[in-house]
Amino acid sequence: MAAFEYKALDPRGHEQKGVIEADSGRQARQLLRERQLAPLDVKPARAREERGPSGSFGKGLSARDLALVTRQLSTLVQAALPIEEALRAAAAQATSQKIKSMLLAVRARVTEGHTLAASLAAYPSAFPELYRATVSAGEHAGHLGPVLDQLADYTDQRQQSRQKIQLALLYPIILMVASLTIVGFLLGYVVPDVVRVFIDSGQALPALTSGLIAVSDLVKAWGWLLVLTTAGVLLGMRQLLRDPARQRRWHGFILRLPLIGRLSRATNTARFASTLAILTRSGVPLVEALAIAAAVIGNLRIRDKVVEAAQKVREGRSLTRALEGTGEFPPMMLHMIASGEKSGELEQMLARTARNQENDLAAQIALLVGLFEPFMLVFMGAVVLVIVLAILMPILSLNQLVG
Repeated sequence: MAAFEYKALDPRGHEQKGVIEADSGRQARQLLRERQLAPLDVKPARAREERGPSGSFGKGLSARDLALVTRQLSTLVQAALPIEEALRAAAAQATSQKIKSMLLAVRARVTEGHTLAASLAAYPSAFPELYRATVSAGEHAGHLGPVLDQLADYTDQRQQSRQKIQLALLYPIILMVASLTIVGFLLGYVVPDVVRVFIDSGQALPALTSGLIAVSDLVKAWGWLLVLTTAGVLLGMRQLLRDPARQRRWHGFILRLPLIGRLSRATNTARFASTLAILTRSGVPLVEALAIAAAVIGNLRIRDKVVEAAQKVREGRSLTRALEGTGEFPPMMLHMIASGEKSGELEQMLARTARNQENDLAAQIALLVGLFEPFMLVFMGAVVLVIVLAILMPILSLNQLVG
């Protein structure tokens, strides 16, 4: 039984859209007529490619929706429901028409004899390679339910980690934007009105006041151009960084920066460790797991080195030695992986390493935020001090003349 997307008119003449299961398009139209709907368009539900950024879950399905669908499928499969019935039930629970259509289309491919992993491949933007490889390993091992449960946990953890980073950076960004806006307002509108009194007096102004007036005139006359130029530079850099060679050079430059480089390295290694842990725990072979985990690394310099490490593991070198040769992974992580290899508990050690890396990343973000806040306060205090001095110095000069 296949899934069909339809457009139809209800008895009131309102257009309705949805997905219906039927053996053929003719039967789908008949079923719609039985529901008192006049079919306008009926076509097979098919995968609609929606490209998302590399390493993300794409635009086809948000991380929250993916975790919810995965959790529902895990519960139903572990309750001994066949996978096609589990997909039908999950589709019935879906609140989004897009998700319902997607799940029913996947179910249609499953009923045709495809595996679940192969059926999910029709939606690569919603179900990335990591997801499909893990599902495939669970299907081959006969433990699809527990593997889906692990996938749901992994998706939730990734989403929570991303939200923690975003929330940690939100306050500094708001503080910086507010500070720049206030400084721009003072220089563009407040300072000119105040210093006009001294200009009209005809006396010689101090160098600091003259410089402040020049900056104020520049902001008032050309502030809009500065904003547009900054936006143009950012857009230009974004276009230039679409070239992989330039992007690699840029990522290499980021890694050399004192604090930002360390944060970028911690972010990528934590993502790699957590991805490799879920893959190996689900039964994916180590060499294949390394190739998939390398794809989720955002920094191309680190990704290239991990790909080389995967090749060395394929040639027979241990995972610890291969990762150590990249020079990008912290010693604690390498020691824990080496211990896991020697004891035969690599999966457990990788999971523990992933937790340690995420905790280290959270600590580094907290450190950066803690340094940024006093820096912005000092910056604002210095700007206000300069403005106050530039205004007070002519006033003191006038008082001396009057005296």
